[in-house]
Amino acid sequence: MASAAAQTVLRYKFKAAPHSSHALLLAEFPLHGEGRRVLDVGCAVGYLSEILANRGFAVSSIDWPNTPHPPTIEFAGADLDAGLPPLTGPFDYVICADVLEHLRAPLDLLKECRNLMAPGATLVGSLPNSGHAWFRWNVLRGRFPQHERGLFDSTHLHFYTWDGWVELFRRAGLRIETARSSGVPLGLAFPRWDGTAAVRAMERLSFESARVWKEMFAYQFIVRARAERTE
Repeated sequence: MASAAAQTVLRYKFKAAPHSSHALLLAEFPLHGEGRRVLDVGCAVGYLSEILANRGFAVSSIDWPNTPHPPTIEFAGADLDAGLPPLTGPFDYVICADVLEHLRAPLDLLKECRNLMAPGATLVGSLPNSGHAWFRWNVLRGRFPQHERGLFDSTHLHFYTWDGWVELFRRAGLRIETARSSGVPLGLAFPRWDGTAAVRAMERLSFESARVWKEMFAYQFIVRARAERTE
């Protein structure tokens, strides 16, 4: 039986919309893995890991012990607040998707990830934007909701704007090279109307707004980062 922490992970779903963070994150990977090694940190139930494994990547995945996961992926259970479990590196890619904001010490975990990256390796992350207009509007009104998912997820321990994320990565010895912005996943917020023309149009509008002004309208930042060179 899955632990309480593992059960909490089950509430996070794969976001399949074209402008979602998961779609943009997967677009950072080649279509053919050719055996390149991927470390998926905070893999939830393994939806990204499974897709990449099917592309031919060699994927190692980590989340809470007893988290349900596809039998086709290599899985290690660990409390990430205590650090990564013993792993044999290096890795060509590291994924930190929707995980850093949940940790007590995200800087420490990023440093551990950096130490496992092969020369020229890439860290790909999806990072919530606490500078989003909806977040700002709520705080301006003196509100700080507690939701099951989203920008006000009750399990978020850290709330970064774009500049905060850049600084966090810099302190970990990582340089963000590219950043893309996802729109609000309205289909998940309103599942009854998911896939309708109205929801698709609003998701497109959210995505295009984020492209114009990411600090204000990005729901999440999808970043590609590499280790800073040391002299």
